[in-house]
Amino acid sequence: MSDALQTMINNMPEKTGKSLDEWKKILKEKAFTKHSEGVNFLKKEHGVTHGFANTIVTLSKEENHSDEDLVTNQYKGKESLFPIYEKLLPILKGFGDDVTIAPKKGSVSIIRKRQFALIKPATKTRIDLGLKLKDKPTTDRLGNSGPFGTMCTHRIQLTSTDDVDNELIEWMKEAYEKAN
Repeated sequence: MSDALQTMINNMPEKTGKSLDEWKKILKEKAFTKHSEGVNFLKKEHGVTHGFANTIVTLSKEENHSDEDLVTNQYKGKESLFPIYEKLLPILKGFGDDVTIAPKKGSVSIIRKRQFALIKPATKTRIDLGLKLKDKPTTDRLGNSGPFGTMCTHRIQLTSTDDVDNELIEWMKEAYEKAN
């Protein structure tokens, strides 16, 4: 856990009126299906600032195992792609203790201080891996961001675990290092 995140958690009772555990209980009772619903609820009903609301919802999801549900749902009908995801995740986590995995409905964001990678099962036969590699030229394999728009600068299309090779790992590590 990053120092900034730990500081935010430590300051939560003073800044929001409740501890993280208290907020988690409130959110668990509500059982929001969307991240934004939880954030909006905390902001509107409890006057929590956006930064704290986003952090509370993200951390409460991690504990409720809804991240696993989000990922499982992404790969329904695309189960053959799941081994690629399973191969990418430990590599990305292995870059440092400051890596946060944030599943959403259709993709998984990989964050350091900011997002540096995005894993999205794009079709039944392909995962799109988005990377933030500012000022890096595109190649046949390291394509432009395509449907990711400004969320990423580049996209690599993966169709098998063999695509997770040393070249790809180097690009992922470079994106991680640039996200400090």
